[in-house]
This record gives sequence, C-alpha cells and structure tokens, in this order.
Amino acid sequence: MMSKTENSEAVEFAFGKKNYLFMGLGLVLIVLGLVLLAGGGSEDPAEFSEEIFNFQRMTIAPVIMLAGFVLEIYAIMYRPKSID
Repeated sequence: MMSKTENSEAVEFAFGKKNYLFMGLGLVLIVLGLVLLAGGGSEDPAEFSEEIFNFQRMTIAPVIMLAGFVLEIYAIMYRPKSID
C-alpha cells in the first residue's frame, strides 16, 4: 500500500490567481449595474413615473453591466504567459 507522500502529484487548478481576481471584479461590476438599475417606480401603481427613464438607468447601468460581462469573458480566456 502506497502512502500519500509517495503518490503525491502537484494539483493544478484551471484558473490562476489573476483569473479569479478578474472574475471577482467582473461580478462586482455586474452587481453594481443591477443596483443602479433598481428603483424609479412610483408609490401608487396607477401613477406613471418618468424617473424610470433617467440617464442612470438607461445609460450608465447597462454600460457598467456590459463591462462586467466583458471582464468575465476576459477572465475566463486569460492565460498567463508560461516561463520556459
């Protein structure tokens, strides 16, 4: 029977530290975009509120969320340069 020390192999993860850092930052951007999209409704459901069409909800929030998704794709595709 072989002991663990004799049969130990180096475990390599699919992603490196930078990949996880970029993924976390992308997730933060996506959540920030969702927070910026929230709100804008009126207290009375029978009353229409123009607040839902402000610049923050129509432009800033989608751009921030898109940047988060692009960063997530970059984090998945990022491959560190190997030193040979």
